[in-house]
Amino acid sequence: MNSDHDVSAQPMPDADRVRIFDTTLRDGEQAPGFSMDRRAKLRMAQALEALGVDVLEAGFPQASPDDFAAVAEIARTLKTTTVCGLARCQTGDIEAAGRALEQAQHARIHLFLSTSPLHRQHKLNMSRAQVLDTAVAAIERARGLCHEVEFSAEDALRTEPEFLVEVFSAAVAAGATTLNAPDTVGYTTPAEVVELFEYLRRHVRGAERVIFSAHCHDDLGMAVANSLAAVSAGARQVECTINGIGERAGNAALEEVVMALKVRAPHFGVDTRIDTRKLFPTSRLLTQLTGQAVPRNKAIVGDNAFAHESGIHQHGMLKHRGTYEIMRPQDVGIAETRLVLGKHSGRAALRQRLQTLGHTPDDAALDELFARFKTLADRKREIHDEDLQALALGHDPDALGPWRIVQLTSATHLGGSASASVRLAHTDGHESSEAAIGDGPVDAVLRAIERAAGHRLQLTDFSVRSVSEGGDAQGHAQLTARHAGRDWRGHGVSTDIVEATALAALDIVNRIERQTPAAQPAVVATS
Repeated sequence: MNSDHDVSAQPMPDADRVRIFDTTLRDGEQAPGFSMDRRAKLRMAQALEALGVDVLEAGFPQASPDDFAAVAEIARTLKTTTVCGLARCQTGDIEAAGRALEQAQHARIHLFLSTSPLHRQHKLNMSRAQVLDTAVAAIERARGLCHEVEFSAEDALRTEPEFLVEVFSAAVAAGATTLNAPDTVGYTTPAEVVELFEYLRRHVRGAERVIFSAHCHDDLGMAVANSLAAVSAGARQVECTINGIGERAGNAALEEVVMALKVRAPHFGVDTRIDTRKLFPTSRLLTQLTGQAVPRNKAIVGDNAFAHESGIHQHGMLKHRGTYEIMRPQDVGIAETRLVLGKHSGRAALRQRLQTLGHTPDDAALDELFARFKTLADRKREIHDEDLQALALGHDPDALGPWRIVQLTSATHLGGSASASVRLAHTDGHESSEAAIGDGPVDAVLRAIERAAGHRLQLTDFSVRSVSEGGDAQGHAQLTARHAGRDWRGHGVSTDIVEATALAALDIVNRIERQTPAAQPAVVATS
């Protein structure tokens, strides 16, 4: 990297493009419950580069040796995304960031310093003049260590506007190329954000040579709204995180900001370079790496974002997708809209799903099926295709087989593997018992059921979520397994998650046998 790169030669800001500054690996990762090791950070960084983020804040190099190493590894690896390291306006922080970013194709040091009277008095014990001098000295030092410098006035939205103008004007003169006015504590409102950014763009000296950035927190639930307000007032960088993770209530959610700018493009008149088709996969990768799931009703990437259960909504969707969806699920990387069948569903959705499954009942038969469907829906939260198949064939969905669990035991051995044993009964009258060991109780149960039923299953996806509240909450296990070149999905519900997993595995085995009745069970080794 050329350490004497001339920051004054940076290209002029592009008025119709908003740069996406992703801080998932810094502000997001430092939040409780979201910590990632170095390998996970690198994997996430590569996914974010593929997503198309302009700037990736890889970490805070001075925070720890591991953080330094993670930033350095990401800087060496990424090719198209600017890699950024955070630093306080202190010599040690700045030099650590510079060293960590030495091998980056394009490097940015992100300096921050509190400017609000509350922070100046109680956090820094510094005067206005001291804050100003410290910021200028830090920017001048950082300029020689990277390609570009960003300066953040921490708690900017609670800083006196005239002092913020003074600090930012000095930052531009010192060589900063991006000015960030963060709502550090999520206190402000969209109207106030618009007023401030318009004021800054009018009064900061050299404003036309820099990019103004918004970094909003979600303490009052307005991080995305405030970020979009900043864009409407001329900000051309938004700092955000995948799934909105971050300190306290989190940061502005990247996927929400990006899709708002895309869906409402005529209103905002700007775009981003994000490949929106990768939003859902990137979101799911983060949940896998952190173990923290997104709420079902999360905008853009939640399980319910493109799911409809209400009969009125389903009827409208079957007529025209635009009645209840403002974007296509494929635009964010989700395969298709789901019309979820439950107690709120209507005849139109039931008829459509039955037709998909190969059943075309006449009106009288549909009325009879609909009555039985409603009775079943009152007992089950969600109706699956196998339930509908049974209804259409005149069977009891709760009596689906052919296998059922007669006995199930599992044990976890501290410091070692887990074991499980299962006895299954078949509708033809015979029983099968098997035992297995595994990496954990879930793995052991799956292996035991696989052996007892005689079907090889390659697990490809597994999730457990609560479907009720309290100490006796039920867990819903969902498994996806590959068998004979095809993916099969199973569901199970129980207050015991191991039992829920066993029921889901048995669901897959039963689906296989019901749909391939002539096939003989595969011989599965028990060793």
